[in-house]
Amino acid sequence: MLSVIVGRTGPFAGQSVVLGDAPLTFGRKSDNDIIVVSVSASRLHAEIVAENGAYVLHDRDSRNGTYVNDKRVTRHELTPGDTIRIGDETFLFETQEAMQTVMDLSQLALPRADAAVDPGVLRVTVTGGGPVGLAFALLLEEALPGRTSITVYDGRWVRSGSTVAWKDETHGNVRRQQVVTVQSRQYMALTEEMRSALFGDGQFSEMWPVGPDSVDGRPPRNIRIAYIEDQLLELAKRKPAIRLVAKRFDPVEHEHLIARDHVLVICEGGRSRTRDHFTDRFGVADASIYSLHGEHLQDVVLGLRVKSRLSDPMSVLLTVAQNRFLLNSLRGEGFLNMRLTREEARNVIGIDPVRQVFEECIAARPCVMSRHEDNEFVCPTHGTLFLPALMRSSPLWKRIQEGLRLFAVAEDDLSAITSFRLDMVQRPRFTAQLTRPAADRPGTYGFLLGDAANAIHFWPGRGLNSGLASAVSLALSLSRVWQGRPLRDADFIRHEAAMSMLQYRHKSRAWNAMVTTDERGVTRAIKDIIDRSMDDTAGPAKAGVAGSAARAGGGSVSPRSAEADLEILLDRMHAIRDRLAARLPGLPDDKELRDHLSALAPATLRTLQESGPWDTLIVSGEEADIDIFYQQDAPVFVPATPGATDQALGPRTPA
Repeated sequence: MLSVIVGRTGPFAGQSVVLGDAPLTFGRKSDNDIIVVSVSASRLHAEIVAENGAYVLHDRDSRNGTYVNDKRVTRHELTPGDTIRIGDETFLFETQEAMQTVMDLSQLALPRADAAVDPGVLRVTVTGGGPVGLAFALLLEEALPGRTSITVYDGRWVRSGSTVAWKDETHGNVRRQQVVTVQSRQYMALTEEMRSALFGDGQFSEMWPVGPDSVDGRPPRNIRIAYIEDQLLELAKRKPAIRLVAKRFDPVEHEHLIARDHVLVICEGGRSRTRDHFTDRFGVADASIYSLHGEHLQDVVLGLRVKSRLSDPMSVLLTVAQNRFLLNSLRGEGFLNMRLTREEARNVIGIDPVRQVFEECIAARPCVMSRHEDNEFVCPTHGTLFLPALMRSSPLWKRIQEGLRLFAVAEDDLSAITSFRLDMVQRPRFTAQLTRPAADRPGTYGFLLGDAANAIHFWPGRGLNSGLASAVSLALSLSRVWQGRPLRDADFIRHEAAMSMLQYRHKSRAWNAMVTTDERGVTRAIKDIIDRSMDDTAGPAKAGVAGSAARAGGGSVSPRSAEADLEILLDRMHAIRDRLAARLPGLPDDKELRDHLSALAPATLRTLQESGPWDTLIVSGEEADIDIFYQQDAPVFVPATPGATDQALGPRTPA
């Protein structure tokens, strides 16, 4: 008999969790199974553990205690009807049988009732309900109408009555407001229904020009990732074949469900626990191929949520002319991404104002710190403050202010700070057989999609573009091979090839965004070039060599060297403007550029100049065309449905 934890009061009220063999944790930290928002809760407050056939509640040295039936406990063996109180929130421990009289069991994450009813139905579980997971579910539902059953898990959702919604800050979840750039090759591959939902009037902008790989002359589109998530979730709610579970997927707890399904699609992101659980099937990622001088290369990027007063053409020109800052926005609002040096990355830290200890939540999770009174940036999950903002004279804060000045952002229009890492690895495979067919199970195949397959890219939307392409590829593969029989390795040759091509394009683009090679053939990390450019003992840069780290002499940055840096930057922008003018009207003239850049500090001009320009072929160049793997003349057999005749359909192409 299944045991259940049900929220009674607080943000978790009305939600439920089925207990399994894995511990169930409660606390304020975002990686707990149940996030308790109350200020009285500790980071890891309590835990329910299976012991000798029973479930035992343990208090994990919390500051304010754990209570069962209003009595403080350190260890308590739970019995049906027990009420647990943590901070201001309460939870009920019950069994499935008892809960049938008090709540709709459709709200529980139980095995499907139709799991073995129709052998012609493809049963799919998706872990992670972000844009990639939801896009895949919607694409597959349309490709196999009436012939698939899809369950999507995500712990960032909350159940509200008979439906689900995204958690907000009251639940310990800060929505992603970053603006991403979606290439036309990706959004044109979505269904017409998905495109209509995503790209309504006023919900996107087209600030980047048409690139050489744009489909039908359509430019990339800027759109908020939270809006994508909202719209795709609303579409998924309307599909009877898609079941949404407001719970983080646990590969140990749900092992029996995995064995009953045909497909497990892992879309949980770069830190996927499900992928790590199946490391023996997918293999260990190799970091050596993305190493420089024996060191695995990583970039840390600070994300600043801002409102810029510049025009889109001016923002584009300033962005592609240097490698220190990148602005991606929608109607001037978005994130200003700042590439950090090694020393700066070590200073991205929070401080707990009560315990006076440092907390790396913004660097390790990452968390989003929102602006409060007195210019404090506060993490709502951990209660920490962004330390560099408290130390207004700190070098990192001064450089952040220079980035704001570059894009004409008033300091009051900096509303939040986050960070993320660009961590490139080579994955050996993206498809794996998890269980073999048997009399009582169909045999399960697992797939890595999105950031679980490929790392985040510094260019906003790179991960989303690759993720959408991978979702399209898998939906195409499954829709073509599904015939009601056990799946085989050979069914996914095309998909595996498409994923390898996406990985190569994704990683080569990321690599070229992280390193630069000078005229002597010496390759250096851009972050190290930026670091050397800020060395007060360095002399003037070698004139005319953009991005070079070759420097000599001594002394601080002088007015003369600042003027030289300004002239190099202006010459660079002239060349970029000449290339973009035909595709991006309204670019600034020479006087406007000079007046704008002259307001920057000499040290900033030096950093911008030496960081080098973006390689625009890397930014908006050729996309990986996965369609080449699905162009064939042979028909795809589709089994007859009741009341219909056998039919053969030609190759399906994206809408």
